[in-house]
Amino acid sequence: MTPGDAFAFPVRVYWEDTDAGGVVYHASYVRFLERARTEYFRALGIEQDALRRDNDVLFVVAELRLRFLRPARLDDYLEVGVRLHERRAASLAFHQTIQRVGDGELLVDAQVRAACVSATALRPRAIPDGLLAETSTS
Repeated sequence: MTPGDAFAFPVRVYWEDTDAGGVVYHASYVRFLERARTEYFRALGIEQDALRRDNDVLFVVAELRLRFLRPARLDDYLEVGVRLHERRAASLAFHQTIQRVGDGELLVDAQVRAACVSATALRPRAIPDGLLAETSTS
């Protein structure tokens, strides 16, 4: 896998993800998106703990735009998509989607910008040379 490739992560909806009516609570979608980005990095061989420890780097969400199109419900099986579409000197921009598996219905469309910061100072810093260097964005 290369950084510009699309990535998909499966998620099952559990009771803890829903409101009293069995509909996914809006904040749960943010957790689903975060898990998928973490697994995207892992698929690239990038462990976030190692980035922190070895490079003093963290990626933090600086901007998040969500469009809720349809609800997910208890026991739905979802696919959370991740695609890196822009790499700047100190940030990454992702387009993410959440679809229901089976009917393929698009439930959530998201734009996420993750800023690169120093893990110790929590101040912006450049993305280390070589990290995601071969990114092709579209």
